[in-house]
Amino acid sequence: MNAAKIRLSQKEMELVTNADLILTKNAILNKVKEMLAKLQPEQERHLQLYKGKIPEDLFLSSPKISKGENYNGLPYLILDFPKVFNTTTVYAIRTMFWWGNFFSITLHLSGTYKKKNEEKIIAAFEVLQKNGFFYCANDEEWEHHFEPGNYISLTTITKECFEKEVGKKDFIKLAHKIPLQQWVNAEENMLTCFKQLIKILAD
Repeated sequence: MNAAKIRLSQKEMELVTNADLILTKNAILNKVKEMLAKLQPEQERHLQLYKGKIPEDLFLSSPKISKGENYNGLPYLILDFPKVFNTTTVYAIRTMFWWGNFFSITLHLSGTYKKKNEEKIIAAFEVLQKNGFFYCANDEEWEHHFEPGNYISLTTITKECFEKEVGKKDFIKLAHKIPLQQWVNAEENMLTCFKQLIKILAD
């Protein structure tokens, strides 16, 4: 056999021989899943307060926690609730944990839901800006990172610019990022953001 042997670097060898690494990772992901599972009923209780003010479809949607290993190479967990996904419209609030990066909560509207809610969202610009939300400036609506070209902070643009951006797209995505260092308060912060978004949509 003449093929060159596949070798590991010293760091890779340290990792591959350390079972605790994967066991600890699995324990952390289980804790994140538990956090999202605790958060969802709180979201649902709050959503019920606005029955009659937001689409009935949202109350028929069932929560879903999904898990993956490779969003840009890293593990993630996602809670979608409430959620309506079909070929022409989206109405969803997505709560996400992305390993090594952040927790986030994202409002995603497209199609008729986007058209029906864009005036409310534009009117809430100052509230969204004050509370640290970001706006998706990307034409690709299924990216979740906060790198330049995807999300921009509303603190960096004017309401007029925001209104123009909202009007020219087929979708709206508003997101709030919570650093992993704020783990202790992450669940509370995510619920606060959820309440802010639902209030904007219901008013």
